Amino acid sequence: MDNILQELEARRETARLGGGQRRIDSQHARAKLTARERIELLLDEGSFEEFDMFKTHRCVEFGMEEQKPAGDGVVTGWGTINGRMVYVFSQDFTVFGGSLSETHAQKICKIQDMAVQNGAPIIGLNDSGGARIQEGVDSLAGYAEVFQRNIMASGVVPQISVIMGPCAGGAVYSPAMTDFIFMVKDTSYMFVTGPDVVKTVTNEVVTAEELGGASTHTKKSSVADGAFENDVEALREVRNLVDFLPLNNREKPPVRPFFDDPARIDASLDTLVPENPNTPYDMKELIHKIADESDFYEIQEDYAKNIITGFIRMEGQTVGVVANQPMVLAGCLDIDSSRKAARFVRFCDCFEIPILTLVDVPGFLPGTSQEYGGVIKHGAKLLFAYGEATVPKVTVITRKAYGGAYDVMASKHLRGDFNYAWPSAEIAVMGAKGATEIIHRADLGDADKIAAHTKNYEDRFANPFVAAERGFIDEVIMPQSTRRRVARAFASLRNKKLENPWKKHDNIPL
Repeated sequence: MDNILQELEARRETARLGGGQRRIDSQHARAKLTARERIELLLDEGSFEEFDMFKTHRCVEFGMEEQKPAGDGVVTGWGTINGRMVYVFSQDFTVFGGSLSETHAQKICKIQDMAVQNGAPIIGLNDSGGARIQEGVDSLAGYAEVFQRNIMASGVVPQISVIMGPCAGGAVYSPAMTDFIFMVKDTSYMFVTGPDVVKTVTNEVVTAEELGGASTHTKKSSVADGAFENDVEALREVRNLVDFLPLNNREKPPVRPFFDDPARIDASLDTLVPENPNTPYDMKELIHKIADESDFYEIQEDYAKNIITGFIRMEGQTVGVVANQPMVLAGCLDIDSSRKAARFVRFCDCFEIPILTLVDVPGFLPGTSQEYGGVIKHGAKLLFAYGEATVPKVTVITRKAYGGAYDVMASKHLRGDFNYAWPSAEIAVMGAKGATEIIHRADLGDADKIAAHTKNYEDRFANPFVAAERGFIDEVIMPQSTRRRVARAFASLRNKKLENPWKKHDNIPL
């Protein structure tokens, strides 16, 4: 018996070394942790239970039968984050560059299936050279098996991808179908075709970092939701994110202890909106002052900054926030911000996370580039996302809510539950100057008359009371009492039940 136990421990020790100490040292030299070190940092201490530690590939081509490391380049299993179960796979770059083989894919598929069956999030730590060329189409089949499970898990359990090294070719499509993608600055990249292929086909000279680095995907493409300085910081942020999310679509998000009075009054909010309607202010200040302990977890902070998305807690419960940002493009909606917000709203709706919408929007961004880029269809994505959402929806209009953008931003007409406005709100078809020039076109040559007409229009429409008279605004509230009013609104909606008509699925304008 002792011999068998010694053999087991020896095999485990060999498996834990992956591609060997030399390659582990090489990984560390690149400022990267190993697959197992990453799992240890991500999960609660001592909670990891591994699957398939001894699994090996079955390839016999190109001399591969002589190299059969245990685990086959990926560490899989389950554990806990702050006591809540998650499934995890971590690709091991020290074994064949983390490349995906048939058996490597089978290991990932096993935990994807278990996560869906048992209702727990899937976290993928990606660090792979791509398909294992020696296995040919078997490797491609393995990718497709993983992709199919990503699709089946979508909206059932949260899926989080962390790109911690190369992720190229077909490998990028699995993370692309997950809910959140985090990257590590300077050591990770994602692209469908690498710099060499790009140069051959299009004659463009570009580095891997420029083509698919963390900065590119967080600021330009919107593929990634956040970029962090190193592996340790990225894994810590994943732990923080998981704390906001439910384990699956049949459970509510976790409720955390809170030490912030839900009825807290903040007098500084009474002066947040400037006297001049064209002067910007920082909407994040309002978000922090509404949230429990001022804690705000922002998603896609560096992309489409004219809209803000992220999570806060109110009375210890997760709330998704979508807010126009007057500091950028005056808070206008455009193609990028519409896509960003629509995806976030749909995620919240998938997982029963209530949505708070803070509105200061003068309209959609005009221009040929927007129209040629399809702003009509992209704007409709956000409209569609809000309209189909059945979770509790609370909206606060702080200043401008003009034209179609008023409708799009979780208006009462899109089944908003509570629609509040500050006294500084202006709800109208358009701004006073533009409206006056259309209505009183005959007086355009008389500056005094136009000024008088503009003043009359502002007095009549540049306020929240016309909308309140129609019942489109439930209440005009004092800015200082926003946290209390919003907290009470969400508290009253905790047992909300709303179902859409039966359908196989909708046809959102993609």
